[in-house]
Amino acid sequence: MEILLRAKCFQRLAVPGSVRAVHKDYRIVTPQNFSNYESIKQDFKLEVPEYFNFAKDVLDKWTNTEKAGKRPSNPAFWWVSGNGKEVRWSFEELGSLSRKFANILAEACALQRGDRVIVILPRIPEWWLANIACLRTGTVVIPGTTQLTQKDILYRLQSSKAKCIITNEVLAPAVDAVASKCENLHSKLIVSQKPREGWGNLKEMMKFWLDLTPSDVMWNTSDTGWAKSAWSSVFSPWIQGACVFAHYLPRFEPTSILQTLSKFPITVFCSAPTAYRMLVQSDMSSYKFKSLKHCVSAGEPINPEVTEQWRNRTGLDIYEGYGQTETVLICGNFKGMKVKPGSMGKPSPAFDVKILDVNGNVLPPGQEGDIGIQVLPTRPFGLFTHYVDNPTKTASTLRGNFYITGDRGYMDEDGYFWFVARSDDIILSSGYRIGPFEVESALIEHPAVAESAVVSSPDPIRGEVVKAFIVLSPDYKSHDQEQLKKEIQELVKKTTAPYKYPRKIEFIQELPKTISGKIKRNELRKQEWKTI
Repeated sequence: MEILLRAKCFQRLAVPGSVRAVHKDYRIVTPQNFSNYESIKQDFKLEVPEYFNFAKDVLDKWTNTEKAGKRPSNPAFWWVSGNGKEVRWSFEELGSLSRKFANILAEACALQRGDRVIVILPRIPEWWLANIACLRTGTVVIPGTTQLTQKDILYRLQSSKAKCIITNEVLAPAVDAVASKCENLHSKLIVSQKPREGWGNLKEMMKFWLDLTPSDVMWNTSDTGWAKSAWSSVFSPWIQGACVFAHYLPRFEPTSILQTLSKFPITVFCSAPTAYRMLVQSDMSSYKFKSLKHCVSAGEPINPEVTEQWRNRTGLDIYEGYGQTETVLICGNFKGMKVKPGSMGKPSPAFDVKILDVNGNVLPPGQEGDIGIQVLPTRPFGLFTHYVDNPTKTASTLRGNFYITGDRGYMDEDGYFWFVARSDDIILSSGYRIGPFEVESALIEHPAVAESAVVSSPDPIRGEVVKAFIVLSPDYKSHDQEQLKKEIQELVKKTTAPYKYPRKIEFIQELPKTISGKIKRNELRKQEWKTI
């Protein structure tokens, strides 16, 4: 419910970017659900009902609207397989199928309200049905990425005390190998064309940042194991009665993404900054996105250079949002308000966001500190309640009257928030505090830089210095590397404060990333400091 009531805000995001627009079809998009940021901030008020169920109170109401002929002919769900097979469901069909799934959970699996269900599936229709079925039954969904190992699955089963797991034939052997160590697990459901001993087969038991409107078709590329899939592949679009579009692709491949955006009537596209970086490095000249009108990004900061390249090639801005699994949307550049390149925008209407010092005092504009959300005297609805079975970690997030996000930033005189870095990513060099994002944004302005990650590196005089790990663009891989280092260093000195330039540069083939595409700076930092 926390996700539902706040997820709608995420669809109203707008990304900072250059004010220059060279694309001939560049469009200034007006909001569809509100007039301006100040009006929603002033009028925002959550009405929390005593009882609420997303499937019944949102999806089923869209079914009734659909039956009455008051909703556009968009499907509620539109899925495309890797070989082009399509599945389209109306809200009525979605409701019918999810009820059958819910019956399996309640009857065949004997699950009760509050029981936990681990769902580890790729982007296939059954993932969406499993989510809705859990909502209908009051069971708790615990999503997992399909790249989990046997050890990962054991940890999740034991720590969550899950009574049921739903997965496919690829991961079923890993589950079977650890099931005997999980005393609470008593139901296993598989999505497969073939039966498996000890498993209920769903194919046999069941045969079958966004400003959205019911006319929109939303495609979110997030992995099904992450909270972002819940926000933008379930709750946010269906709150608005929009169509959820899904394309089953084993891996992110730029050409396939561009082809899909060109072929299907997708109006809203959401992906991670890493994905946008890969797309703008591709040849986009032969693709036309006739239906696309709104682009959203989240997960980590997106470089202004990438947003400008995307705008130049598509005529569209990327609307960036900042948030966490624990909070959903915290800040965003909303449609209709002035945007500042590189800024996270202004706070979500649901939260009172401040910049704090180490004692929990609110800092004035321009001063860097910890990003916090006020939780006392009244805890905002939509913020997570606690970490399960981990009161120590829960307590560590509180400082005075505020929840601490773990991110550093500052607010300017106009009330816009600016991201600096994760608290543990800050580089301290000769008394200066340096955030990696600003340096990375400067680095990517050099045509030789395809991607970069900036971390601290030990130095006998300064304590630590800035080091940049750089993936070169294909056209520059044969260039003199020492000369390239000097050119890149000089560019950063001119683009940002000179003390922030990378005194060390290392060219590498690829950056270490999480499954969701976020750069693992901590891994690179540990590599630098391991000999100290």
